[in-house]
Formats: sequence, structure tokens, C-alpha cells
Amino acid sequence: MDSFANRRHIIRFVIILIGLIYTIRLLFLQVIDSSYKLSASSNVLRYVTQYPARGLIYDRNGKLLVYNEAAYDVMVIPHQLTAFDTTEFCQILEITKDYVDESIKKAREFSMYNSSIFLKQISSETYAKFQEKMYKYPGFYVHARTLANTHRI
Repeated sequence: MDSFANRRHIIRFVIILIGLIYTIRLLFLQVIDSSYKLSASSNVLRYVTQYPARGLIYDRNGKLLVYNEAAYDVMVIPHQLTAFDTTEFCQILEITKDYVDESIKKAREFSMYNSSIFLKQISSETYAKFQEKMYKYPGFYVHARTLANTHRI
């Protein structure tokens, strides 16, 4: 009987020790270590800056002085990029291949998972051409905003 009692105590000790190890590890992961929290929040959240539209400004005679004009920024997420036709891409956006290589390199140095600006303030016409073909270029998307422009007299 004594040998069974000793075995029972050893088994209880091992089970309690394993439970204690799991509890300490969970406490460390969930409370003390914040690296997983930072990693999870950077994968889940995507912050999008919304630029406010300015109201129309008229002079005292009712003549339009300042109005809003749409502008579009081409954004890139390097992790989502796949091989694509750079010749057609450059023709659509009216840029050079060197600019594409340099901008993608800068975006990768900044972050592989966060978006960064690839090309600022493309025109509405260029945006329309790019929007038609954007399905061919995963990893790129367009961020719309408005700019205040003065009305020419």
C-alpha cells in the first residue's frame, strides 16, 4: 500500500507542477509580454486618414474664390505585392520604372505590412485609367482626398 501512496503523491505533484508551469506561462504571455499585443493590433487595424473637405469660399459679391478638387494618392502594401506588368503600370500612372523600383524599395524599408504613399495627388483622369486596371495590381489601392484650389478669375 505504501508504494501506491508514494506513486499517488508523485503523480499529484507532477500534475500540479505542469498546471503551475502553464499558469505562469499564460500570465507571462497575457499580462507581462506586450509583443503579441503589438503584433496583433498591427495586423488587425488599418488607420486611414480622412482629409476634410473645405467649404466653398465666396467674396462679398458672390464670386467663387476657393473650391474643392478631388486628388488621389496611390498607396502600396509591400506584403501584398505580386509580380506585375511594370510597363503597363508605368504608362497608366505616367511614371518611370526607376520610380516604381525606388518607391517599392522605400515602402519595404518602412514596413512590409503597413501601407505607405506610392504616388501623391494623381489627377482624376489618371485615377480613372488606373481604377479600370487596378485588379491586375494587388497591393496597390487609391486613397481619395480633396484639395482646396483657387478659382481663376
